[in-house]
This record gives sequence, structure tokens and C-alpha cells, in this order.
Amino acid sequence: MPEIDRNLVERVLAGDRRAIASAISMAENRDAAAIPLLQELFPKTGHGQVVGITGAPGAGKSTLAEKLAGEYRRQGARVGILAVDPTSPFSGGAILGDRVRMQSLAHDPGVYIRSMATRGQLGGLAPATQEAVTILDASGCDCILIETVGVGQDEVEVARLADATVLLLVPGLGDDIQTFKAGVMEIADVFVINKSDRQGADRVEQEVTAMLSLATRPDGWRPPIVKTVATTGQGIGELVESLGQFRAFGEKSEAARQRRRAHWRSRVLELLRQTLFEKAVAKSLGDGSFERQIEDLLVHRRDPHQVVEGIISRFLQSISLHKAETAITGARVHHLGVAVESLADAIPLFQQLVGKAPDPAETVADQKVRVAVFQLGDVRLELLEGTAADSPIAKFIAKRGQGIHHLALAVKDLPGTLRQLERDGVRLIDREARSGACNERIAFLHPSSTAGVLIELVEES
Repeated sequence: MPEIDRNLVERVLAGDRRAIASAISMAENRDAAAIPLLQELFPKTGHGQVVGITGAPGAGKSTLAEKLAGEYRRQGARVGILAVDPTSPFSGGAILGDRVRMQSLAHDPGVYIRSMATRGQLGGLAPATQEAVTILDASGCDCILIETVGVGQDEVEVARLADATVLLLVPGLGDDIQTFKAGVMEIADVFVINKSDRQGADRVEQEVTAMLSLATRPDGWRPPIVKTVATTGQGIGELVESLGQFRAFGEKSEAARQRRRAHWRSRVLELLRQTLFEKAVAKSLGDGSFERQIEDLLVHRRDPHQVVEGIISRFLQSISLHKAETAITGARVHHLGVAVESLADAIPLFQQLVGKAPDPAETVADQKVRVAVFQLGDVRLELLEGTAADSPIAKFIAKRGQGIHHLALAVKDLPGTLRQLERDGVRLIDREARSGACNERIAFLHPSSTAGVLIELVEES
């Protein structure tokens, strides 16, 4: 992992705008250096209130966010604004329409505005929104406003991230409250009827009130309904007051803690999916197997489910092999085991190849095998002959034919190595050491955890 840029960390914590911009860009671009940076900043977070502002396109979210930020500034709070815009089809970035509407805040040193592109992500947020919130929170923002791209009927992601969610409704959207289905209506902690100077605002208020009377929230909070005219600032003070009341309510409610718990649980699962996906795909793309499997699909040799299962299987196998390699770091090659049908037939050939005779053959009764050992300096070659039809060597030859049976590695602490491997999820054939050839203490690892290779561990005397 890259080293932490201490200078950048200190500048972000000091509220340096350029440092904040650089840090968010690193997170958006998935720069490897962003991870240690975020790890360093995270303990400094948890102080700022995160307010999500969502609603249909054209409801006045940007104007409301501008006026809301202005009200918080009058109260002395530092404000961060994350305005999520649709992705540009040309540059892949945000179109920046929201920032154009917030020019009155552009030169205020206590306000930081950042436009972020959805980059195709559903839910109304940008992929790096959580990281941006972490950075702004650590930089000293007392309030962080997240303006979504403009939700439909199921884009409710902001509620998982925000401490409080403001849902904007406006009169004159046709079917009024039916425009928003249950998923969106249920995420609101505060309802705002914007453009309330228009005809139909009272009807929207009546419908929201009727809806709230039919359902009780698990936490006992009854979302207030605030009427605003964002262009003039009417009702903004009342909205800030309602958000403050909800925050105070949450500090006394166990439901608020459960909500935060659900958020972080969701976030960790999201990161797991993302990281595992990227690693699995990177491995398949790196070795060219992914494209070969696409060719198999084109000729209907395999189906997509088989391809996915194969990618996952190889990825998990590589993880197990990596764990095994990590746990037995420092081991040396002890010997190579070769399965043969007959020692009498195999010994003369190998004796000719290595230029020396083997040690006298030895029978290992509990493994049902006879072993002939050729000492080759610090490494040895073992020829293995099964002594019964049900011996592992006989079964191996019956299934695969004669050939390399296993690789043996010497370790200094066999019991300790086995415990470490098991903790790391490596599948063991032997959880405890047993006696092998030459009275050595040995144990075998299952091939499913070692890329199909049977590995024997031998304790060095």
C-alpha cells in the first residue's frame, strides 16, 4: 500500500480547499494513495451533520441547498456541499449545472462546493460520495449537504448515507404524491414542499399529512412538513430548525444508532463486493482467461453461469494459495515425491539419471507406501510405491497415472505453521503432525487450497 502523504493529511485537517479538492479527486479516480489517506482521516470524523437533499428533477434542490447553506453560514457553521450531477456523455464528468446555481456561495471561504458525476451509478449518488463526506467531515465541516441527481421511484441511496434526509415535493407534478412511491416517501425525515407559492401546494401538504397518519415510523419520529420558496429564502429558517430537532431526537434515540449501524454494515458489504469483483476480474483479465471464456460463450461451448463460477473458483483458489504461501514464508524445498507403480522398475532409471544409488527402501505402514530416497544435497527425491490397492499412491496412479505426487517443504515449527494456516482458511488434510519416512514429523495440505498441488510439510530436525 502506498505511503501516507502526511502533508496532505495535515492540510485537509486544517481545511485547506486545494487539499480537500485533491483528496476528493484521488477518491473519485480510485487512486491507490486514497486508501491510506482515508484511513488516516476517518478517526477525525463523526462531528458534521450529513443532510441529504433529494427529490424529482426541477424541484429546486440546488436553490434550496444554496439557501440552506447560507442560513448555516449565518449561524457560524462551516458547510460542505456535494452536488451530484448527471454524467457528461463526452468527458465522463459532471455537467456542473448545480454549481452554476450556487454562485452566491462561490467566494465564501466557509463553504466548499464539489460537483460529482454519477458515472452510471444508480441510487442518485456518485460512487465516491462516502469518501467525499469523510474528507469534508475531517476538514471541519459542521454540515455536509448532499444534493442527489434527482430521484425516481427507487433511488433511495442517500438515506443510507445521510444523518437526515430532506425530500422535496412541488405542486403541479400531475399525480402529485403518487409521483413518489413508497420507497422514496419512506426515506424522508423532513418533507419540504418547495415552490409553495404555487397553486396546489396546500393539496400536496394535505396528501403528505394523510400519508403520515397511516403509518408510524419505528423510531417514533413524525417527519415535519415545511413549506418553502427557495428562490426567496422563505421557510429556510424553519427547515434548519426542523433539521436541528431531528438531530436532537436522534441523539436520544436507539433507532438512530441502529440506522448508523445499518449504514456502516451496508458500506462494508459494498466495499467487499467492489474489491472482490475488481480483484477477480483483474486476475481473469491479466491471464487472458476472461477473453477465452467470452469466445466459449460465442460458440455456446459454455454458458454465462459456468463462466462466472469458474472465475470465482479460480479467484478463491488463488486466495488460498496466497494464504498458504504467506503462512509458510521462509520454508525451503525438502523433497519431491514421485508416484511409481514399481520401485524395482523405477530405481535403475533414476539411479542412472542422478548418478547415485538410493538409500535402502523403507516401508511406512500407516501410509501403505514403500519409499526409496535419493539424497541430492539439501534436497531429496522420493520414489513412492503403494503397498495396497487402497493406498493413496495406488489411488493416485489409478486416477492420474505415474508422476509427481507431491512437493514437500521444510518448516521449523510444524504445529505452529498448521495452526496459522488453519486460521488463514487453508484446508488441511492433517491438523496434527504424524510420522513419515525417516521418522520425520509431517502433515499434508489439501490440494484445493494450494492450486491443485499436494503439499507436504516436514518439520526440520
